[in-house]
Amino acid sequence: MIKEKLDKILLKVQKPSRYIGGEVNSVIKDKSKVDIRYAFCFPDTYDIGMSHLGMKILYSLKNSKPNYWCERVFMPLPDMEEAMRENDIPLYGLESLDPIKDFDFIGFTLQYELCYTNILSMLDLAGLSVYSKDRKDLFPIVMGGGPCVCNAEPIADFFDLFVLGEGEEVNLELMELALTFKKNGGTKQEFLEKAAQIEGVYVPSLYDVSYNDDGTVSAITPKCGAPAKVKKRIIADFDSVYSPDSFVVPFTQIVHDRSVVEVLRGCIRGCRFCQAGFIYRPFREKSKKTIVEQVKNLTESTGYDEVSLCSLSTSDYSDIEGLLCDITDYTDAKGVNLSLPSLRIDNFSDEVVKKIKSVRQSGLTFAPEAGSQRLRDVINKNITEEDIMKSCKIAFEGGYSSVKLYFMLGLPTETLDDIAAIKTLADKIIDLYYTIERRSKRGISISISLSTFIPKPFTPFEFEPQATKEQIDERQKYLLDIVRSKGGKRIDVSWSHYETTILEAVFARGDRRVSAVIYDAWKNGCKLDGWNEYFKPEIWDQAFINTGIDKAFYANRTRSYDETAPWDHMDMLFTKDFLISENKKAHEEKTTAHCREKCAGCGINKCLGKACFKYGE
Repeated sequence: MIKEKLDKILLKVQKPSRYIGGEVNSVIKDKSKVDIRYAFCFPDTYDIGMSHLGMKILYSLKNSKPNYWCERVFMPLPDMEEAMRENDIPLYGLESLDPIKDFDFIGFTLQYELCYTNILSMLDLAGLSVYSKDRKDLFPIVMGGGPCVCNAEPIADFFDLFVLGEGEEVNLELMELALTFKKNGGTKQEFLEKAAQIEGVYVPSLYDVSYNDDGTVSAITPKCGAPAKVKKRIIADFDSVYSPDSFVVPFTQIVHDRSVVEVLRGCIRGCRFCQAGFIYRPFREKSKKTIVEQVKNLTESTGYDEVSLCSLSTSDYSDIEGLLCDITDYTDAKGVNLSLPSLRIDNFSDEVVKKIKSVRQSGLTFAPEAGSQRLRDVINKNITEEDIMKSCKIAFEGGYSSVKLYFMLGLPTETLDDIAAIKTLADKIIDLYYTIERRSKRGISISISLSTFIPKPFTPFEFEPQATKEQIDERQKYLLDIVRSKGGKRIDVSWSHYETTILEAVFARGDRRVSAVIYDAWKNGCKLDGWNEYFKPEIWDQAFINTGIDKAFYANRTRSYDETAPWDHMDMLFTKDFLISENKKAHEEKTTAHCREKCAGCGINKCLGKACFKYGE
């Protein structure tokens, strides 16, 4: 039925190949032999979702079980969504073209806050109520996972359950539980109460939230036997964790059109603004043998001519040069490009440069985050200007003439002197280039990308306010004025829009009351908020007015150390006391050594019952 209706509309929409399925390596199963069906929903477009490694892993993992069938679902662009609604086509799985409302699970991966209205659009397009309290039947179970689950409160009212932490094991445990209920019967409430006993599963409806007179959270109280704290799941043996030996290969070009191999999880660095660096702890690596085998398998099964080594900081791999040597022995022979998207300035070497440009040379990207050493110490970046200049020198001597530098505006304790230091640093890099390339006809290209600091849960800066629009505008103008006053033609500056970053801050640190804003904005036309062409700030502003929610209360307010945070019932395995200690050290402009140098006492090792790293061996 859906196929016939699709045939009538696909030639009228952009990139119809996004909506038809049937790609190489996609999984088709006999429905009569399947016990549990899972719709894996990425709440953004096909082009973005098909680039996401987590989706590739969990898609293949579920489908490795003969009686489970996982299908892919993406957010249609407005032209397709309009055509689907006009022709009574519900949201469907790409593999079977069946309506996902008939599946057992509808699972969303929550990678960034600006996807929240897309979730409501997708549920509505599927023919389901967006509020979990209105979905009475046992199935489908609407669940979420991914980094935003560390504070899922702003969208808690829309979901039946969430998975906190790594999903490879817990997803299968939930599907096994669902199969038991399908065989033996039971209600959704009974299922959710059982699911809440699985480590890493958070069922919002089993927690009551109360508030103080000043609007802050008073208490988060579990009921029906739910745990007081939901403990995140981690994979202990990362080297043997499931990894697919093939990916679905799209018909159309996607954002990251290449194969991807995960080399490590976690981060040793402890940058105080970086949520990922904390919530993905502990640090774990795959062996070189495992990584090389996975590179070969994916290259052979997909036909991609580029492979990317994926992690939060690939150059922190313990033997990065040995790993690159082993991989390039294979990729060079095959003519396959090797991409390292996450390089640290302070361990960038000649050998790394040689390996990554052995097949194709492109520009390099570094993230000093702050222009001055004082502010880099505040955020615990643990890199010096000497590190930056040394890495740029290696790059320029290796033939590179394009460098992109990432900085943040609005960091805690930031002053205009710190902003001016961004321009000073860029000038020094330009001068360095011309001391090395005196006779070169090529000019240097320096790009400065500015993002606005967003305070995130489970970081030492979760207590800090986000800078106001007036403060950010002042700092942007100040930097642009001094860049343009001298040497501006050699430095290109870009920045993020404050209207979207304050939304991210509200959603990142929000409580359940924020769900009313999300619902109001969605009902009045907001979706695809991460896309500039679709973002509607005036509707969002009106939604806050309609619901009586103050953006500044969530985004621009300093929070005391003893305030109960909306996410305090989530256990990410490290302590709040550690975050408080790191926040105090930031204001003292003191740094903390990375995990390989010295244990900072975050609490992960006590939780695991063993040290994250064994020193002196």
